[in-house]
Amino acid sequence: MKIIIIGNGMVGYKFCEKLIAKNPQGVELIVFGEEIRPAYDRVHLSEFFSGKTAKDLEMAPASWYEEHGIKLYMGDPIMHLDCQNKTVKSHAGIVETYDYLVFATGSSAFVPPIPGVEKDGVFIYRTIEDLEMMRDWAPKAKKGAVIGGGLLGLEAAKAMIDLGVSDTHVIEFAPRLMPRQIDEAGSKILQAKLESIGLHILTSTNTLEITGTDKIEGMRFQNDELLEVDMLVISAGIKPRDELAKSAGLAVGPRGGIMVDSQMITSDPHILAIGECALYEGMIYGLVAPGYEMAEVAIATLLGSDKQFTGFDMSTKLKLIGIDVASFGNPFSTDEDVRSIVLEDRNKGIYKRVNISADGKTLLGGILIGDAEQYNMLLQTCKNQVVLPPNPEDIMLGSRGGESEGGAGVLSLPDEAMICSCEAVSKGDICSHVINGAENVEAIKKCTKAGTGCGGCVPMVKDIVNHTLKSQGIYVRNVICEHFDYSRQELLDLVHLHNLRSYDEVLSAHGHGDGCEVCKPLVASLIASLWNEMILDKGNDTAQDSNDRFLANIQKGGTYSVVPRIPGGEITPDKLIVIGEVAKEYNLYTKITGGQRIDLFGAHLTDLPAIWEKLIAAGFESGHAYGKALRTVKSCVGSTWCRFGLHDSVSFAIQIEERYRGIRAPHKIKGGVSGCIRECAEAQSKDFGIIATEKGWNLHVCGNGGSKPQHALLLASDIDSETCIRYIDRFLMFYIKTADPLTRTATWLNKLDGGIDYLRNVVVNDSLGLAEELESEMQKLVDNYVCEWKAAVENPEFRKRFSHFVNAPEEKDPTVNFEVLRDQKKAKAWN
Repeated sequence: MKIIIIGNGMVGYKFCEKLIAKNPQGVELIVFGEEIRPAYDRVHLSEFFSGKTAKDLEMAPASWYEEHGIKLYMGDPIMHLDCQNKTVKSHAGIVETYDYLVFATGSSAFVPPIPGVEKDGVFIYRTIEDLEMMRDWAPKAKKGAVIGGGLLGLEAAKAMIDLGVSDTHVIEFAPRLMPRQIDEAGSKILQAKLESIGLHILTSTNTLEITGTDKIEGMRFQNDELLEVDMLVISAGIKPRDELAKSAGLAVGPRGGIMVDSQMITSDPHILAIGECALYEGMIYGLVAPGYEMAEVAIATLLGSDKQFTGFDMSTKLKLIGIDVASFGNPFSTDEDVRSIVLEDRNKGIYKRVNISADGKTLLGGILIGDAEQYNMLLQTCKNQVVLPPNPEDIMLGSRGGESEGGAGVLSLPDEAMICSCEAVSKGDICSHVINGAENVEAIKKCTKAGTGCGGCVPMVKDIVNHTLKSQGIYVRNVICEHFDYSRQELLDLVHLHNLRSYDEVLSAHGHGDGCEVCKPLVASLIASLWNEMILDKGNDTAQDSNDRFLANIQKGGTYSVVPRIPGGEITPDKLIVIGEVAKEYNLYTKITGGQRIDLFGAHLTDLPAIWEKLIAAGFESGHAYGKALRTVKSCVGSTWCRFGLHDSVSFAIQIEERYRGIRAPHKIKGGVSGCIRECAEAQSKDFGIIATEKGWNLHVCGNGGSKPQHALLLASDIDSETCIRYIDRFLMFYIKTADPLTRTATWLNKLDGGIDYLRNVVVNDSLGLAEELESEMQKLVDNYVCEWKAAVENPEFRKRFSHFVNAPEEKDPTVNFEVLRDQKKAKAWN
């Protein structure tokens, strides 16, 4: 059987992969692709602007096709199809015959018929070539726009921001963003979050004309308003690529799409269609998961099975510009027999709505914005008609019993529950493979492909694997990843024992393979926590997925923030003047934080060393706002000024902050010192908090003010300053040595067997006999402290990394001006 596949996108590639996996005999595959490269991942296309290359996005190299006997023609689209003689002719003149032909031509971007779309500076957001042209144009653009407020349009807006066009407008014809996925209330929350990061949203807006001579200069809307822009990206939807099928006489829908039946067969019994070019019962499925399912059905049809396509759930979860957005089931139902439960938190930008049946037993659908942690479980609860708990709102508020409750929820799902929609992998499939020896997520990925698509199902896959192993009586080790067969705590002990100082040394001694995005920052963080060496040295600057590599936090638009340390919030007038002078010289936005520091925003990468030099000369040092390290120790004015103050909280806060500055940990750490029980420093919301008493200090630990606030718990009471510091030494080192990566102290304590009582026994009562060791290890870290800014500006090799190009001039061109692009209405005082 000779099969020709027209189109080599994600679905066309998946058809080949799935067919090869079935090892059919006597099948010859020929693929014609229009693009000049093998199939690549369009779902993560925007990551091209975050550093990924076209090679990184490749689903398989050209050699893969050759290895599996597939003849691949790239950059050579089929121009003519003769259904009667079963032949195709390509653009290069290649003629091939077929027994069966599969259309996987996908879709193209829908371009509205707006006068001026042909002008320079107007781009389509669809292919890698489109992205390359956008990348080349962006440095010339100051103000951009995107037509389309749907999924693709918001992805395009993220791409614009990544390219440095921070003043970007999103133009949407409908009255709200993402009208097909979320309701009006959810759209308002999403819009507010997008506007808070600098995007300008224009809904109910119709573009009449793109102005300019040869290149774009502006957009004229229906209300006759003119928006000046010098870059435009159109991402207003898709249209199926059916032109070849139509010219060959195949049946197409009135609005496009190659008509197929439940077996993916077109009006010609020897021709099938899959993916976004296929029209099934009047619907084009614009997600990758339905395309993969269509590929599976088409293969079954060709191999004589009776599998059928009966439609596909269009539930989806995405992270748009860092914001979780998800919808599932029927998110819009307003029938009388439907009840809605809504959680709306405008302060945090969170919106959740679930629709349940009138009897409260069945989940029908829902919308999640800002926090989609429960999406996978909600989706499976909806699809499998799992009976809801007595208080249905519990499913929306999330697990309040830790991992075990989440796992129990997974175990309650039937075996046929589809855990990975992208690869059609059920819970039963995963359990079966675990029982047969696949004992971790990576093994499941290899044998089922689950989690290799969008990746949204991976947490659920992990839960199923772990609980299936436990049900088999197998001890579950929390290993880091496929490259290290150790937990974080085990690897930390090995790195410490063998005095390893770089990632390469650790990988060579205790790992295998080349490493991955999970283990590289984790190992770098261990090394930083153990030795407290200069973070830029020995390639260890990727600690904990933070901004350590440039010693500054990257902000929207590609600029950086500079946050000098101000221990205890105490600062001299002279130092205040220097901060003001630096901010004026480099046109930086300044903000006083809740941690009693001053943030300077808008610094260019190349300006960072010069800014640091001026601050260092005035006595400042790095505030480590970029690292998973101690940020601040907040204090009230204490007994020095306050009539209620019992002790000098300012001096003690300075002493504490200067002791632990620069020490890397599994997550960021914050402290507080209050001079009396009135708690003006909010010490009980910190990772460690100290409150003055008449007899000394009370030490509280493991609080935080993050997305799930938690009060710190009392560890010791009425202790003197020296004892307090010794206990903090022990507490922090025990946390560093035992916590999972990216785990705050509050979460760490919640998972600690015995909780605060156990921690008190370890830290105060020295139940493990580790007190002296923990204090000694902390002292070594304290002794190794250096200001990373100072080290970076004094070391020529380190300083080189703060230049965009190797041949960049030492001095900036005085004719180049930096312009602040911000919402003028929100910053009148600043501007």
